[in-house]
Amino acid sequence: MNKFKYSIGYFSISSAMLLTSQQGLAAGFQLNAQSATGLGRAFAGDAIIADNASVISRNAAAMTLFDSAEISFGGTYIDSSVDVPDATYTPLVGDTVETSAEDVGGSTVIPNFYYVQPLEGTNWTVGASAYSNFGTDVSFDDDFMADEFGGDTSLMSVNLGLSAAYRVNDQLSLGAGLDVIHGSGEIYRKGLLDVEADGEALGFNVGMAYEFDANNRIGLSYRFSPDLEADGDVTMGGESADSISIPLPDMIEFSGYHRLHEQFAMHYSLQYVKWSEFDSLTSDDLSTDIKEYKWQDAGHVSLGGTYYMNPEWELRAGYMYDMAPTDEMSSLSIPDSDRHWLSAGVSYKPTEHSTFDLGMSYIIGEEGEIDESLSVIPGTSSNIKATTDVSATTVGLQYSYKF
Repeated sequence: MNKFKYSIGYFSISSAMLLTSQQGLAAGFQLNAQSATGLGRAFAGDAIIADNASVISRNAAAMTLFDSAEISFGGTYIDSSVDVPDATYTPLVGDTVETSAEDVGGSTVIPNFYYVQPLEGTNWTVGASAYSNFGTDVSFDDDFMADEFGGDTSLMSVNLGLSAAYRVNDQLSLGAGLDVIHGSGEIYRKGLLDVEADGEALGFNVGMAYEFDANNRIGLSYRFSPDLEADGDVTMGGESADSISIPLPDMIEFSGYHRLHEQFAMHYSLQYVKWSEFDSLTSDDLSTDIKEYKWQDAGHVSLGGTYYMNPEWELRAGYMYDMAPTDEMSSLSIPDSDRHWLSAGVSYKPTEHSTFDLGMSYIIGEEGEIDESLSVIPGTSSNIKATTDVSATTVGLQYSYKF
């Protein structure tokens, strides 16, 4: 069975770091799975807290908050569920019929790796990272009647980055990084579309961190995601091509951290994702677009708290409201809706240098509405109208070591 996968990231650490990302973790096909600590607070404050090296994935400037080298690595397990309980399908020829699908999501593990190294005797800090920002995997059974709308859509995502940060003064730090982007994936619609492609691209990120004092700081970051040109085999409507263009959204994030008491801190994040850039999948060799989306810009807001129980134990929790980018067009291949994150986590420090982290989130998607049409023969079209239910359970584990 052929599908279309495209990924936007690249792990060259080992083949074991390759991953398959599941729909249901964040709105659109964004992933929030960069760390177990972030997962445990719904990623509230993640662009400035800097409690481990995973902060590179959100804001390179915050690396100056480290006074020694640190390594962090781990993984996030995602068990997602996408149900289409009520759907009506009108084929090109024939009467409207009822159809449904259950559990078209899946489960997977998404790994991550980070390293931060302050350069002794300078104001510079450098870092390396490997993680994922985007991905989805939605597969309908072969007997799903509306197979021109269902089929298989699989997107993989991994990011390999190098970053540097400079402390300007006691309050202000600036940072930047380069991202190596590799994409590979598949789309399959029976008798209509068959794509298998991969490719590479370069992105970048910039950020700033500002420390009001030891207990209060804010961070701001911008991440540029390029159009990914993937090479492969594309067949659609009797035409063929050897490449596909995939526009990826830029992201802006603002975070704050405020330690209000010796044992308690609050933190928050606002993230803006320019999903309007993801307007369609195209190929220069085809007469029409492969798939049109016309999404709108969206993002999330999250609020969390950390309780510093004692030198060995930390507890955290958070809530995120994650807004869907779907606007005038919705698609069964990437079912989407606004989502609510309920998160909790814990850190255990058995020694001065070692930390183990556990984070968990339960993600509840609001009921989504699908009304999608497809014209294969001029003057005629098929249509599906449906509601979708999306939910996910995620668990993250992480280990950090300070040298």
